[in-house]
Amino acid sequence: MPPAGSSEVNIYRRNRLKKAFVKKLISNQYTLVDLTSGKEFIASARGKLRHMRIDEDSSFNRQTTKKTKKENKVVTISPKVGDVVFYDDQEQVQITEVLPRQNELERPDVANIDQVLVVFSVIRPDFSFHLLDKFLVILDLERLPVVLVISKIDLIDDEPLQALKEDLSYYVSMGYDIHYVNSKERIGFDVLTTIFKDKITVLAGQTGVGKSTLLNALMPELQLKTQEISHALGRGKHTTRHTELYEFGGGYIADTPGFSKIDFRIFEPDMLKECYPDFNALSSSCRFGNKCLHQHEPGCAVREATEQGKIPPWRLAHYRLFLEEIKNQKPKY
Repeated sequence: MPPAGSSEVNIYRRNRLKKAFVKKLISNQYTLVDLTSGKEFIASARGKLRHMRIDEDSSFNRQTTKKTKKENKVVTISPKVGDVVFYDDQEQVQITEVLPRQNELERPDVANIDQVLVVFSVIRPDFSFHLLDKFLVILDLERLPVVLVISKIDLIDDEPLQALKEDLSYYVSMGYDIHYVNSKERIGFDVLTTIFKDKITVLAGQTGVGKSTLLNALMPELQLKTQEISHALGRGKHTTRHTELYEFGGGYIADTPGFSKIDFRIFEPDMLKECYPDFNALSSSCRFGNKCLHQHEPGCAVREATEQGKIPPWRLAHYRLFLEEIKNQKPKY
C-alpha cells in the first residue's frame, strides 16, 4: 500500500473496493451479495457514510419539506435493501459507498425497484378505493410500475366479488394489471408467477391483507409467519419485522412490514395533478387548461366526465380529499 497521506492512497483504496448488492437488513446488519462471486456475507456501514456532501443533481437529493430545496448540502445516507454498494473487506467488512439509486421508497424502505405488487384483500381488512388511489398517487410520483393483487377472494360470495371486479375495470382501462388470488389454494398463480424475471419486486400493502401468505404460496420453503386480522382492532398485527429480498422466478421479491398509514411527499397541488394520468388526459379540455385544479372551476372537463359516468365518482372525491390534505399540511423544516 502507498504511504499514508500520499496522493495514491485514495486511488489504491478505491481499486481494492468490491461491489455488492444489499439483500437484507436487520438491526443495522446488512446481508450483501458480491456481484462477481455471488457469495453472501454480513457487513456494517462505515460511520462517515452517513454524512455525505451531495450536489443538486444527486439521486440522493430529495425534497423533504415544502420549504426545502434541492441544493448542494450534507445529508444522512443509510444503505437500503436493493442498493448497489462498494464494500471493503480488508479488516472488517464495511459498506463504504452507496451507488446512485434509480428510485427509492421510505415505507417500505427499498431502493432500485422495478415494480411494486400492491396487495389488497377483499375482506379482513375490507377493500378500500381510498387507499388504492393513495397508493397509486405515491407510486406514480416515484415513477414505479404497479401490479395490483386482490387477495382472499375465497372469503366473499361471487356476487360482491364480481361487483368489485366491475369497479376495478376502470383501473384496468388505465393500464394497470390486476390479479385475483386465493393464496391458500394457489388460485390465480398461473400468470402471477411469470412476472418476476430480471426484476426487483416490492410486495406492499396494508397490514393483514395477506402479503406473507402470498409469499408462502409462491415459496413454501420460507414458512413466513402469518396472522389473521384482529377483529377487536379491525386491523392486522405486524408479522414481517424486517426488509429482505428473496430470489424467485429469475428475480427478487421484497417482503416488507405492513402498515395502515401512508403519507404524501407532495408539497404543491400541481404535484398531485401530475399523478392522475386519467385526469391529465382531459386537462387540455378544461376551460382553464392545465391551471384547473378540478375542484369547482367552471368548464372542468374532469368534473364533467365524472358526472357523465366516464370517471368513477370516488376517483374525483379522493383527489379532492388528497388536495385538501396537501394544502393543510403543517410546514416542516
